[in-house]
Amino acid sequence: MRFHRFAVLLTALSSSLHAAYDQHPRFDEFAAELASEYNIDADYARQWLAQTTRQESVLTAIQRPAERTLEWKDYRKIFLTDARIRGGKQFLNDFKTELDAAEKQYGVDKEIIAAIIGVETFYGQRMGTHRVLDALATLAFDYPQRPLFWRELKALFALADKEQLDIATLRGSYAGAMGYGQFIPTSYLAYAVDGDGDGRRDLLTNPHDAIASVANYFKRHGWRTGEPVVQRVRVKGEAYQDVVNDSLRPKWTVTELMALGVTPTNKEGDSNRPASLVRLQGEHGAEFWLAEQNFYVITRYNHSRLYAMAVYQLSNALR
Repeated sequence: MRFHRFAVLLTALSSSLHAAYDQHPRFDEFAAELASEYNIDADYARQWLAQTTRQESVLTAIQRPAERTLEWKDYRKIFLTDARIRGGKQFLNDFKTELDAAEKQYGVDKEIIAAIIGVETFYGQRMGTHRVLDALATLAFDYPQRPLFWRELKALFALADKEQLDIATLRGSYAGAMGYGQFIPTSYLAYAVDGDGDGRRDLLTNPHDAIASVANYFKRHGWRTGEPVVQRVRVKGEAYQDVVNDSLRPKWTVTELMALGVTPTNKEGDSNRPASLVRLQGEHGAEFWLAEQNFYVITRYNHSRLYAMAVYQLSNALR
């Protein structure tokens, strides 16, 4: 009898832990915020969260992103492949009109736009298989280390309402990113644009809107037309070690970094431009790069130096 009672207790505990998220202790808090911020009824949220399930695979994946577990020499091999380069050139050809228009309107290189979509989804071929509602509910309620997902789940409900999306069928990454450019819900709401003038902002099935929206995202985050992104440098002495990889945001000037033993390979341009010193572990040892404002803008898409370098080098391969 004692074993039976213990088994019943474990079963009840397991059921409680894995109940749908409308039963979560923080549901009322979530619903109140959703109503206050987006004017979405609590019953509507309850209806959909009652149909969610905790995703253990999402909780596992969020703790081991490639940007944290790989060195540059291995990360690069994932994105700088012959297949991805060929696919990018085909994408540039297939959507030349749209990419040229976006480059002209937003001032962002068409190769950078294509490289973002290439890195994110292999040009729309791999947009993710996770049900976004389940993924974001899991992260919002069961991954408190990253409170941003609480915000993203609220934004998902608002996005589905505003853009008339079927919240039950949305598929994306384990982190809730969707469409060609893998926009999370807050980014979709804030930066998506109607690229083809059909009255909708469709980043899920419309590459025209996706191209324009990636360009708009970059412009809104401070992309500087015609300025460099990053360049290889040499270092000497020890002083540079105090500033290497110290900040994603460029907070030094080129002149200041040169005074610390950094020698650019391209000495043209304004030596007072803001920059940062990046060290990556390459195939043949440490690589040093001088990263400027546009490199920082790429990290606004994904807060990783590895990611930004992959986008930059893929864009160069597409030229």
